[in-house]
Amino acid sequence: MQLWKICECVPAKKIRNMMKSSQITDEFRRLTFDNFETLGKAEKVKISYLMAKGYANEFEEIEKQRYNSFALVGQVGSGKTHLLCSISNHLLSHGVQVIYFPYVEGLNNLKNNFDEFEEKTDRLKKARVLFIDDLFKGRDKPTAWQIETMFSIVNYRYLNHMPILLTSEKNFGMLCDIDEALGSRLYEMTRGNRMELVGKQLNFRMADFE
Repeated sequence: MQLWKICECVPAKKIRNMMKSSQITDEFRRLTFDNFETLGKAEKVKISYLMAKGYANEFEEIEKQRYNSFALVGQVGSGKTHLLCSISNHLLSHGVQVIYFPYVEGLNNLKNNFDEFEEKTDRLKKARVLFIDDLFKGRDKPTAWQIETMFSIVNYRYLNHMPILLTSEKNFGMLCDIDEALGSRLYEMTRGNRMELVGKQLNFRMADFE
């Protein structure tokens, strides 16, 4: 059930500014629930779509709860980023601040601009909604600095009950193997709002592969 709609009291200029400062690329801004294809997809993908849409529509109520984050983890190519971009774009269009943080590019940016490290991480900690995309992506084990940086951001939001939108190719067991304190916090924060997608058959990019 749709619980809220765009409020006339939210100026269009404010929404445009939020869109611009969200760090979401133009390509990702085009990703919506309307252009997410569920026809012929696996049941878990369809359920993930319904969960994501429900979360977006009911965000104002969910945000007040202790477990107010949302996660899709697991299989590459299963639509995780598309669905979380859909949530983000929906929230932004309703005047809710969302900051997009792609794990690999985001950490490289923090490392290459170390004089702005505190200012930028503080922005990630205090954004109303933080979208972490592809957490711990890569074959190599994350460095101590990478883990400590992500833990600092996640722990601040965990302690202050602030929502995180999360995608990762790692499942929660794997996230806990990397760092149990970080993985267990994310697991708790997404209680009731998470899905683990397992199996190459979920990879829509390989749908026509024989």
